[in-house]
Amino acid sequence: MEIPPQFHVSETSGWLVNHRINSALPGYLMVSSRSLINDLSELSPAALGELGPLLAKAQKALGTVLGAKRVYIGRYGHAPGYPIHFHIIPVYDWVEELFWQDQRYRLLQTFAEGPGETPTDGAELTFFIWREFCERAEPPPIQGPSVAETIELLRKAMQ
Repeated sequence: MEIPPQFHVSETSGWLVNHRINSALPGYLMVSSRSLINDLSELSPAALGELGPLLAKAQKALGTVLGAKRVYIGRYGHAPGYPIHFHIIPVYDWVEELFWQDQRYRLLQTFAEGPGETPTDGAELTFFIWREFCERAEPPPIQGPSVAETIELLRKAMQ
């Protein structure tokens, strides 16, 4: 799948970093191999050497430039014909507030250790982000820069 240039954020010889095309969450990034390989063990040493620093640079930019409270990095896809890729998901305070306002997740609050504490469950929060910001026809309103503005900010930060 060809990623339209307006979504490109950064690239190396082995990887492309782009904003997830179908995500309304500013800063939701994808890091995709330039090789049609779907297994880390089959990547070149050069591509493997670029991956760690690239993930770290993206995480740092999301935290410092956009104020992400947390950044989740994971590999989920395994569909044939697609290169190995990683999801980089920023978790902002306002996203976590939306999560806790959702009735489906209120039960998790009962497991908090003390007053005002909430045991954020990464898997549930990731699912919430996918459902609300990637799958919904009308996602919740965002706070802060738009997706297009975010892409520009991240391009500068990740040069």
